[in-house]
Amino acid sequence: MGVLLTKSTMPIVNWVAEVLGWLMNGIYSIGVHNLGLCIIIFTLVIYAFMTPLQIKQQKFAKMNAVMAPELQNIQKKYRGKKDQNSQLKMQEETMGVYEKYGVSPTGSCLQMLIQMPIFFALYQVIIKIPGYIGGIKDVFASAVSHITDVSGYSDIIFKFVQDNAIKNSYIPMSGKLSSDHVVDFLYSLSPAQWDKLADVDKFQGFADVLNQTADKLHPMQNFLGLNIADNPWALIQSGWSTQHYLLILAAVLIPVLAWGTQVLNMKLIQTASNTSNSTPSQMETTMKTMNMFMPLMTAFICFTFPVGIGIYWIIGAVIRSVQQLIINRHLDNMDMEDFIKKNKAKMDKKKAKLGVTSQNISQQAKMNVRNIEEPKRKNIADKSNSVKNTASYTAEVPKTKPGSLASKANMVAQFDANNKGKKK
Repeated sequence: MGVLLTKSTMPIVNWVAEVLGWLMNGIYSIGVHNLGLCIIIFTLVIYAFMTPLQIKQQKFAKMNAVMAPELQNIQKKYRGKKDQNSQLKMQEETMGVYEKYGVSPTGSCLQMLIQMPIFFALYQVIIKIPGYIGGIKDVFASAVSHITDVSGYSDIIFKFVQDNAIKNSYIPMSGKLSSDHVVDFLYSLSPAQWDKLADVDKFQGFADVLNQTADKLHPMQNFLGLNIADNPWALIQSGWSTQHYLLILAAVLIPVLAWGTQVLNMKLIQTASNTSNSTPSQMETTMKTMNMFMPLMTAFICFTFPVGIGIYWIIGAVIRSVQQLIINRHLDNMDMEDFIKKNKAKMDKKKAKLGVTSQNISQQAKMNVRNIEEPKRKNIADKSNSVKNTASYTAEVPKTKPGSLASKANMVAQFDANNKGKKK
């Protein structure tokens, strides 16, 4: 079996997506054929595996809140000082705070870097389900075979996509479509669009095959009355035209719930990292802005992308919120002094393996400062000597009118005489 074109081809992400695809396919294979339920179970399993990373990230956030006042004091101390000496000293003192609490400045970044490919891969698997679940792809086999036998089928599909304003077909809109592209196209269709496809002139000869495929696919894609391949905006339009107001309500609930659960999750995260410091740091201000922006962005994405993405986002936010409640309770009961000692011990152990000590770091920082200061001192000394030498030459030359050619000539002569004396 060759590589499906419906799968993600993004570097690194495609490897992670392959692993996650096996999981999704496994869930489907054990009998969970409703893709909505499949996505929910899939999301539960993934976030269960990611719990340790989330705990580490929240512990870092909690520790960062404890360190924040000291870090802010250092920033205030060197505010407005842009010279290299001050910047290096500020860096040295900042590193001293991290050393004190046994925290790595890049700790949170590393966890985020690990999570990013996973999140991207999750999205790819959910949006390209036929590429990862063999059973789903097989449902389309007969329909794809009939469609690709039709002369000019690619142009027919392009026209159908344009006429029906299908925005989530994820197919190239030029050239000849492969069988896998046709699968992508068919997977994106709503029940009403399947009916329209069966009415296409050149496809009417196998309309029964298309209808049978749609009938098989419907219970798989239907979740609480919503087709997971449809986007809420399309469902709202469909509901409005057919006066199906419950459909409109259900479609609106997807982005609204996505927004609400995201806000809840952000609030819980903020609670975990709250600091008693009255003056918010730059990082806290940035996070506050993101906490306002991200839920709105989530709502927009879930409004315009397939319902399956919305389900994943809502369930993911709910799971994270439950996890966060448990983590918050754990962090509230945690002895910070003991936690700091353990952190410090871990950091010292890592440094010992690398042959790095706190003294080494301090000495290196001092050397950096010295390397900057010494050239400055040398430069000042050189200038001072130059002035002295000039004054000496001026004093030793015969009396002439200052600034005259004779005066300058005498100075050159005196300079040469002095140099000859030194050589001897």
